[in-house]
Amino acid sequence: MNQLPDPQQPTAYAGGQPTLDDQAQRLINAVNAALEAPTSYRDETPVPAVGSALPVPQPGRTPMSQRATDASVLMLSAGAASVPIGGMAALVIYALGQANPVSLAIGAGAPIGLAVPIVALSSLIKRAKRAAPDVHHHVYEGTVIQDYSQVNTNTRGVWASTRNQLER
Repeated sequence: MNQLPDPQQPTAYAGGQPTLDDQAQRLINAVNAALEAPTSYRDETPVPAVGSALPVPQPGRTPMSQRATDASVLMLSAGAASVPIGGMAALVIYALGQANPVSLAIGAGAPIGLAVPIVALSSLIKRAKRAAPDVHHHVYEGTVIQDYSQVNTNTRGVWASTRNQLER
């Protein structure tokens, strides 16, 4: 029958278990080795403007410009808004009990005939506002210093570190 060594009795490290002092020394050496190892790396290679990976289709709506997105939302809204108007027209025709083709054509064409000039005028006003130059009036009192400095920012790494370089 094998007997276990007495935990109170230190044993030699050569063939048995390491002593508490040996374990503590090994831990201290491991911590010192970890502290001396480099803990960061800066990749100075320039980032490519365009990568070599193929584009991956993303879920949801396809990417569009802001103008195209606004136009599609406007078309969807107009389509949804036309449902109650059509339902009310159908209800009126059903309540009257007869449908005269001339009155139906006038009733259907009247909103479009009114909407086209309104939309045209609003787009004309918007374009006129964009074409007019912006006028800025600046009134200064005292000494005026104009600074044309430029800041270049470079951010890299997993833990981002931003370094700003001031150029004058």
